Amino acid sequence: MPLFRRTHRLPHPPGEVFAWHTRPGALERLLPPWKNVRVTARNGDIAGGGTVTVRAGPGPLKLPWTVRHTAFEEGVLFRDEQVRGPFDRWVHTHRFSPHPEGGCLLEDEIDWRPPLNVDVPLFVGRIERILDRGFAFRHQRLANDLALHQRYRQRRPLTVAISGSSGFLGRNLRHLLTTGGHRILRLVRSRAKAGEGAVYWNPTRGEVDHAGLAGVDAIVHLAGEPLVGVRWTEAKKQEILRSRKDGTEWIAHTAARLSPPPRVLVCASAVGYYGNRGNEVLTEESRAGRGFLADVCHAWEKAAAPARRAGIRVVHLRQGVALSPDGGALQLMLPAFRAGAGGRLGDGRQYFPWIGLDDTLGLILHAIATPEVRGPINVTAPYPITNATFTSALGRVLGRPTLLPVPSLAIHALLGEMGRAVLLGGQRAVPEKAEETGYEFLHPSIEEALRFGLGIA
Repeated sequence: MPLFRRTHRLPHPPGEVFAWHTRPGALERLLPPWKNVRVTARNGDIAGGGTVTVRAGPGPLKLPWTVRHTAFEEGVLFRDEQVRGPFDRWVHTHRFSPHPEGGCLLEDEIDWRPPLNVDVPLFVGRIERILDRGFAFRHQRLANDLALHQRYRQRRPLTVAISGSSGFLGRNLRHLLTTGGHRILRLVRSRAKAGEGAVYWNPTRGEVDHAGLAGVDAIVHLAGEPLVGVRWTEAKKQEILRSRKDGTEWIAHTAARLSPPPRVLVCASAVGYYGNRGNEVLTEESRAGRGFLADVCHAWEKAAAPARRAGIRVVHLRQGVALSPDGGALQLMLPAFRAGAGGRLGDGRQYFPWIGLDDTLGLILHAIATPEVRGPINVTAPYPITNATFTSALGRVLGRPTLLPVPSLAIHALLGEMGRAVLLGGQRAVPEKAEETGYEFLHPSIEEALRFGLGIA
């Protein structure tokens, strides 16, 4: 039967690498984002012979896959065996041992049989290539995450409250922080969902469980009405402004009332703060722009004033477009680009303020853990590119043509003001504060970020 094996040396003690794998969020961090896989059920843990079920998302192969943890030796190995799923046999052994030259040698060994035991070389070879692609990604992400946690290690694990924790960015941030040993409190708007690891808050009603937030070290506020993908009617614009302004103001008041208060309040904002400024290089010192989006971002950031007045360090994440096939803008673009029907938007000369998802998460951790970071910080990659350059890079990585531009008139007709401001406008924003305060980008170039996220060498 086939035996897959892949090893990777890490500059960390075996016990530290092993511990990372036992924490909440580890599996989610290792699943290939281009497959949109989700953990749908858990029963027990790695040490106690528990089970975990995952399901791939959209596509024809949505079969659930359940494995049971059947062996566990602290700091040395653990093993998963398929209970139900696509393979005739699947036994995955994770081994951790000291490397002769220092650090840890991680070995993944999979003893498997194809579905229905169909031992056709072409079929087996295809599965082995899929495995090789997946494990190349997971070993690199593991190395990146361990390096981030080492760099931002605190004297003790932090307690971090997160609003918007079930969204694309929020759930990924949760998994990164929990694998670093930090405790997460999800801010939820339903009393029924509050409890272990979740705290009730409802800014619309002006309600929050202050006792549940006692002792919190940091609050990360990501919640808000979606800005992109909908027409900005007057009613929608009021809803967008209200959700961001009122939600931020309420959470800032809440933080200010806590005793002791959190060390830091990290609030979402956007590079839309600068408006559409053409080729102008935009740093955190640049003035605010004009237009609805700029006005929203300005009010959004101003709403955190109660926390600042209380002496809490406040950081505003002026976010660019976080790229991952697992959610957000890239996930929406991929079907057309994979079909060879992707192309630039309008003339393609507008700047596209991109950043890899893992660098977005890394910068949020940087903002939490770095006392020198306060006020606005551009959450963008260090090398700004135009929409045309991004389009070419994505087509090149996918091996697809990008010859079908989307005319400006079509964007105007379909999406109105939102399309003009977000898709046909842009910001040449650079992460000056991130670099000045010592953040090291994992994926500074667009092609590197796309290849990593899509698992394409």
